[in-house]
Formats: sequence, C-alpha cells, structure tokens
Amino acid sequence: MVESQLSRVLLRAGAILTLAFIYVPLILIALYAFNRNVTQGWPIENYSTRWFSVAFHDEEVREALVLSILAALGATAVALVLGTLASLAVSRYRFFGRDVISFAVILPIALPGIITGLALQATIVDVLGPLGVSFGLTTIIIGHATFCVVVVYNNAVARLRRTAGSLDEASADLGADSWQTFRYVVFPQMRTALLAGALLAFALSFDEVVVTIFTSGAEQTLPIWIFATLSRPAELPIVNVVALFVIFASIVPVYIAQRLAGGTGLTSDRPARGTVAAAVEAEP
Repeated sequence: MVESQLSRVLLRAGAILTLAFIYVPLILIALYAFNRNVTQGWPIENYSTRWFSVAFHDEEVREALVLSILAALGATAVALVLGTLASLAVSRYRFFGRDVISFAVILPIALPGIITGLALQATIVDVLGPLGVSFGLTTIIIGHATFCVVVVYNNAVARLRRTAGSLDEASADLGADSWQTFRYVVFPQMRTALLAGALLAFALSFDEVVVTIFTSGAEQTLPIWIFATLSRPAELPIVNVVALFVIFASIVPVYIAQRLAGGTGLTSDRPARGTVAAAVEAEP
C-alpha cells in the first residue's frame, strides 16, 4: 500500500502523541527523583542524587522491597504450576465444560481488584483463619496468584495451540509415558512461553496494590509503602526514587517477556522427529 506524505506525517504525529500521553507523567516522576529540594516544583531548579542514598539506607524501603520480591516469586511459582496444568488440560483434552473452565481461569484478570480483594479477605478471615493462617506473606502470595495464573495460562495456551498435538500422540505410540512426553516433547515447545508468562506474572505481582491492601494485614510491599507514604510531604523525594526503581523493575521483565513471546512453537518435521526420539530413547 502506497501512503501519501500527509498520511505518513499524520501517523507519525499520532504515534508521538500516544507515546507522550503515556510516558510524559513517568518521565516527570523520573526527573523529580533527581530533585534536590524536598518540595516539588516545575521547572526543577537543582538536581542531585542525594535521595537515592537516603532511599537505599531506609530500613522500611528495604524491608518492603524484600517482601515484594518474595511475594512476586511465590505468586509466580504458584501461577506457573496452576497455569501450566490448566493450559495442558484445556488445549490437549476434549471434555464437557472445557470452555467454561477456560473462561473461569481467565475471569479473575477482568474482575475489579477491590472485588477480588474483598473476596480473598473474607476467605482468609472466615475459612483460613480458623486453620491458623493469618495475614502475611502467604496470603499475599495467594492473592497475587489468582490473577498471575491468567497470564501464564494465556501464554501457555497460545503456544500449545500453535503446536501439533500429533507429536504427543507419536511420542506415546513409540512407548514414552506421560512424564517423558511432557519432559522431552511438550515442555521444549512451551518453555519460552512459560518464561514469558512468568516474567509478566512477576511484574504484575510486584506492582499490585489493591489486592495487596486486602491480603497483607500489617505487612507492606513496596507499592503499599509508596501509597502509605504519599501523605507525608517530607518523604516525597524518597517516594519518587522508589517509584523510579519500580518503573525500571517493571520494564525489564515486561521487555524480556515481549521478546520471548515472539518465539514459535515446534512445528517442523525435523525437530519433531528429533524431539519424539529423545523421549523414546530416555525410556528405561
């Protein structure tokens, strides 16, 4: 399609406006992280890195960072297991209610966070509380896993639908059991999709606020610390530094996940035969 000069100019202007609409506020926060003064004002008169040292030595910030990382890792691990199992069941088997199960797995990502948080809080207090489970890291992981499992599931299902199910059948016909088929045939096809899903799940969990409020109790993750500290003007420069760190901590896994999502499943004949043969040769 041949585009006119005017069309190219308009498309470029539209792209620039879209990017500016999204990223100018983030750039502003990044610049304020280098503001030497406690009070914020534009334009910034003096720049300094003094607040980075203050934030690094702040014990509350470090504890909140550790808790955020542990919660994100735990939620990602749970999401990987549950999302992989659900994707294999939905994509490789046909049974009554399969579409309903697929919808039910995806639904939590569409529900308002406050609804999910209220439901989880009631479950923790009324059901898990009598069993000795109290608010803390475990409940945060449970809460975050409810929506992290969706991104893992979506990535895994998308990859499995692009791969040939006949490879699994060929592996079974040649004598490999279910575990060998998964290890040597299925998993090599979907591992990049799982890694991309895990990175996205980690980023989602690390940034979560609403669900965390209802499941953390007295604990504070890094986003919760930011939210609670906004009411203290003297701490605002440290908040800007922490916000800048969270931005970069979110960009890295999302970027890597986006690059990995471009990979394709195993579909050609030559890799297929080699993969199935590996499963069979591994049979004791």
